[in-house]
Amino acid sequence: MKNPPTYRDEVVPFTARDGFACNLIHVLGKTSPTRGPVLLVHGAGVRANLFRAPAEVNVVDYLLSLGYDVWLENWRGSIDLAFNSWNIDQAAVYDHPAAVDAVLSHTGASTLKAIIHCQGSTSFMWAAVAGLLPRVNVIVSNAVSLHPVIPGWSHLKLPFAIPILKGQTAYIDCQWPDHPDSSIARAIVEAVRLTHHECNSIYCKMVSFTYGAGFPALWSHANLNEDTHTWIHQEFGKVPITFFEQMIECVRAGHLVPKTNLGLPADVTAQAPQTDARFALFAGLENKCFLPESQQRTYDWLNAHAPGRHTLHLIPNYGHLDVFMGKDASEDIFPLMAQELEAA
Repeated sequence: MKNPPTYRDEVVPFTARDGFACNLIHVLGKTSPTRGPVLLVHGAGVRANLFRAPAEVNVVDYLLSLGYDVWLENWRGSIDLAFNSWNIDQAAVYDHPAAVDAVLSHTGASTLKAIIHCQGSTSFMWAAVAGLLPRVNVIVSNAVSLHPVIPGWSHLKLPFAIPILKGQTAYIDCQWPDHPDSSIARAIVEAVRLTHHECNSIYCKMVSFTYGAGFPALWSHANLNEDTHTWIHQEFGKVPITFFEQMIECVRAGHLVPKTNLGLPADVTAQAPQTDARFALFAGLENKCFLPESQQRTYDWLNAHAPGRHTLHLIPNYGHLDVFMGKDASEDIFPLMAQELEAA
C-alpha cells in the first residue's frame, strides 16, 4: 500500500465560458514550487484524480518532486461534476481556455505547460491549434489528439451499439455493477460478465467494454500493481452517448469533427496550427482504445507545418492508461514527459 501523500489539495472553482461549473485541484507540496504551472487534463468518464493512481510514484508525485506547480483540471467530462451530455467542441471552446485563464490568474504566471490525456487531449489540442490557448507553450499529449484511429472491433461495435443504446439511456456507466438503473444497464453488466474473463474485477471489465477492443483494453494487467487494479473501481463513471456519437463521426472523417456551431473548423487539419506551442505526442504501442497510428498521424501533420519542432514517442509494452497508472511508469514514462516539458 502506498504511503499517504505528502501534499494537500486546494480546490479552485472556475466557470466555463458557457457558464458550466468546473474546478481545478491545485496540488500543494511540502515546499513552494520552483518551476511554473503544469496543467493535467483527464479523459472521458473519469476525473482529475485519474493522475493519482496508488503506484509507488504517480505522475503528480513525480512533477512535485521536480518543483512544478501542479494543477489538475476537472472539465465537464469529469465524474466529479454534474452529469451532462457533453461534446468535445464544448470542452475545447468553453472549458480549457477558462481553466488556463484561471491557473494563470491564480499563479501570476504568463504561460503554462500541459499534460493531456485521451478526450482531454482531443479537446485541449483542438483548442490549441484553433488559437484558443495562446498562453500554453508546451503540450504533452497521450493516446490520441487530432486524428482518432480505433481498432477494427471498435469500428464494428460502436456504429452498431450506440444507435441502440441512444434510445434507452443517455450514458454508459462503469458503476452499473453496483447500481444498474435500467434494464439495459443490467443487460450490459451481464453481457460483460459473460464475455470478459481477463480478471476478477467486474469494474476493470466494464472499462474494457466501454472504451476499447481488448481484454483488457486500456492497460496491461502486468503493468498495474494490485492497489491500482482495485482503485479502478472508484475512478470510472458515466460517459454520455453524445460523446460516442461524435467519436464515430470523427473516426469516419479521419480527424476531429465538430458537433456544434461554436466556430471550430469542420476540418481541424484544413489550416496550419494557430499556436506557437511545442507538442510532444505519446502513444503506447499496445493501446486497444486508440491505435498508436492516431498520434502518428497528428505528429505527421504537425511536422509538415514545423519540421523538427515536435516529437513523437511510441512506447513499447504500454497501452492507453498504464502510461500514467503503471507501476513502473515513473521510470519508463515520466522522465520522458519531464524532458519534453523542459525542452526548448
